[in-house]
Amino acid sequence: MPPVSMPKNPKSRFLLIGGPCVLESRKTSLLVGKTLRDLCRTLGWDYVFKASYDKANRTSLSSPRGPGFRSGLKELAALRRILKVPVCTDVHSPEEARQAGKVVDILQIPAFLCRQTDLLLAAAKTKKAVNVKKGQFLTPESVDSVMEKLRKGGCQKAWITERGTTFGQGDLVVDMRGFVTMRNRGHRVIFDATHSVQRPAGGKVTSGDRRYIPALARAAAAAGIDGLFLEVHPNPARALSDRASMLPLAQAEKLLRQISRILYAVS
Repeated sequence: MPPVSMPKNPKSRFLLIGGPCVLESRKTSLLVGKTLRDLCRTLGWDYVFKASYDKANRTSLSSPRGPGFRSGLKELAALRRILKVPVCTDVHSPEEARQAGKVVDILQIPAFLCRQTDLLLAAAKTKKAVNVKKGQFLTPESVDSVMEKLRKGGCQKAWITERGTTFGQGDLVVDMRGFVTMRNRGHRVIFDATHSVQRPAGGKVTSGDRRYIPALARAAAAAGIDGLFLEVHPNPARALSDRASMLPLAQAEKLLRQISRILYAVS
């Protein structure tokens, strides 16, 4: 792989993991990636480009899933080379983790798979950084067991990403106390402000309300987080996945600058 520097000390600089939900066109990926990369450089943050090669947990069988494993990894390698930033993608099985670990810098464990021991251990054994999406069913305290699996598997750099807790049968709620709890227990915490506004109430497509992304992101920054996860698209209405809960690219600069000011105020 061409040399791309990962943050040596994730606690020293704020981290943004961002990109389109799923790999679409090269044009879209580069537009989003370059915009976020340049904003992060201006703010003094670390940036990781994220996109999925396969959305394996879609609600409907007919939902677009992406280019697939082999084609998707080739595209991520190309984007890594062009953008000159680390890249992150979801993995869904131990074999995917082993193969993707040869290409990407951060392996992401989907929320519904966050307790899968074999997947966590396989990701850890790649020696790559791992970002675990916290399952909607996990308490902040139970994150300890997830992260322990990674540590015992040999992972030395890991984050836990909060993405809301299941509320009733049709909504998600973000409990800001969880950030404090998880950080006090020694975990590096990322907040996913985009999946947290989803409304997984059934039907063929998961709904959501992107209006609340900025407010939740600002609140999380004030509560104390180590980084932010955002799915961003130049035209969310035409996105292949999660169109109701993606941040429009045109709104990214205003929000990230607000977050930067909040981080400065509470530092």
